Amino acid sequence: MPWLSIRVLTGTFLACATVIASLELSQNPLVAGVGYAGSGRRAITPEFSAYLEEVLINATIPGVAIGIVHRRGDKPDYELAAWGRKTEQSDGHDLTPDSLFGLASVSKAFLVSSLGVLMEDFAARRNVTALPRAMTRFDWDTKVSDLLPGEWALADTWASEKASLRDVLSHVSGLPRHDFSYGSGDGPGDVVRRLRYLRPVYELREQWSYNNQMFMLGAHIVTKYAGIPYTAFASNRIFAPLNMSTTTFWPQEAAPRLTQSWTNFGRRVPFWFPDEMVELNAGPGGVISSAEDMVKWVATLLNEGVDPVTNRTIVPLATFNAMTTAYAVSRGVSDVSIPELSIEGYGMGWFRESYEGHDILSHTGAIPGFSTQVAFLPADDLGIVILANADDKAVANAAIMYRIIEDVLGSSRVDRPVTSDVEPDTNTETEHRGGGKRDLTLALEDYAGTYGNLGYGAITLCAPDSDSHLCTSVLADFAPFEHFGNGSAPETRLYAAFPRVWATHLRLTRLRSEEFAIIATALFPRGYGQNKSAFETWEPATSEGRAVFMVEEEEGKQRVKGFSLIIHAEATEYRKRRGLSGVKDLEDAWFEKV
Repeated sequence: MPWLSIRVLTGTFLACATVIASLELSQNPLVAGVGYAGSGRRAITPEFSAYLEEVLINATIPGVAIGIVHRRGDKPDYELAAWGRKTEQSDGHDLTPDSLFGLASVSKAFLVSSLGVLMEDFAARRNVTALPRAMTRFDWDTKVSDLLPGEWALADTWASEKASLRDVLSHVSGLPRHDFSYGSGDGPGDVVRRLRYLRPVYELREQWSYNNQMFMLGAHIVTKYAGIPYTAFASNRIFAPLNMSTTTFWPQEAAPRLTQSWTNFGRRVPFWFPDEMVELNAGPGGVISSAEDMVKWVATLLNEGVDPVTNRTIVPLATFNAMTTAYAVSRGVSDVSIPELSIEGYGMGWFRESYEGHDILSHTGAIPGFSTQVAFLPADDLGIVILANADDKAVANAAIMYRIIEDVLGSSRVDRPVTSDVEPDTNTETEHRGGGKRDLTLALEDYAGTYGNLGYGAITLCAPDSDSHLCTSVLADFAPFEHFGNGSAPETRLYAAFPRVWATHLRLTRLRSEEFAIIATALFPRGYGQNKSAFETWEPATSEGRAVFMVEEEEGKQRVKGFSLIIHAEATEYRKRRGLSGVKDLEDAWFEKV
């Protein structure tokens, strides 16, 4: 039966939302500006639209696009709408359901699905490359060491030998995030080959610990054994068959429909993954899509991997079952702030929990400029896509998701307040406690210089009076944010260029003795977009830590040997619980001074 896509702008929604409804021709007509198909509760109503407008204001979100899937028999029914701003030049109401967003970690399910499709190709002898001679199987229990001999290794020998695809894609490899160990010049293969130099926290399968590099590993495996880049494989085998016609990995390709993006405190930022970073970030977070395209993906998931429109299998059933089955406990106790939730497990690319007894599979996404959430409730025939064009809006997205679930399922509403964010402050009381030049063993300038770590690369720290060509450039970048020359910054801080995926620079502020607070930040010294004033942005939960320098005596003279980087909060707390307390015991990485 043919399908009809209708764009509706009514008086009710003209000021707040653009609404699209997809429905079968035989279904009921549009009602009150909302696509209305068949029986059942609708989510996008004038009341919901007013609620969304309030969320945008309270949470400082420029725009949100939403897609909702209802499975009616063997066919899906979509609700699509968008609220707010796509561009800073607009009147604030130009976002549409076909606007493109960076999906961030919502992309992970596409990587897992692609690996499953590749496994099916090998099982059906449709493969174009050969597996290593020693391999007798290629499935989720295949050892990574068998797939990537000579490339794969972890610091933990047993984990290197025993880790399976299921282990690494369920975040139980034992490795913490280490997200500042890779940069724009890397490809997935480079990241894989440096994993051996990154310090683990847990033993294999001991504890769930989120890690993006393992999804870069997955993309590398697809590229190696499909004979084409992962980006092309996913496009050919998932996006194209589902008619996700505008979904891509490439910002240049997406540009005509790509929404602009903002920080959590309202400053515009560029699209975070330029074309030269696409292959690196494609697996863990590189898909660019719209609410209009994503409802097709969610409808397929509600149908256990089969496109309900064409009846074509997109995700093999074995893969669908494997990736949606919780393999590790990601949250072992109920969330006290949301008592309606159960404990939570993680499969491969999906969290699984229950909300008031309703089974929910979901994943959030967060990159600078975007916050996303996708969820589906298989027993309730409901799917939800929420795309926001500002970062760090997971709380607001969750509130929207639960409001939709409550309204569609007829549950009692729970009030979930959302609030706005403020620009980060680099001059916190915590950073300055215990400061004072007398606390340093050596002069601040002696801590400047180049330091190296095999997993992270080299870092050159600059004191405020460093005059090398590199440091002159670094200090110029920091000049709009610091107070060079007035006796403040020179007493307390070191600086570095840090061209990584998630940061551009490092700022070290002395706490006490040889201990410094460290922030991995992204500087915009000339602003961005229409606002040319300087600003910076970072994620406090993952970008703040400590650098503790080691000073030793050598030939009667004290010198800086290196510093310990302690930046993964969960890893630090775990090591403390195990009775570890020394700096070397708690460090995530050791940087030797060159």
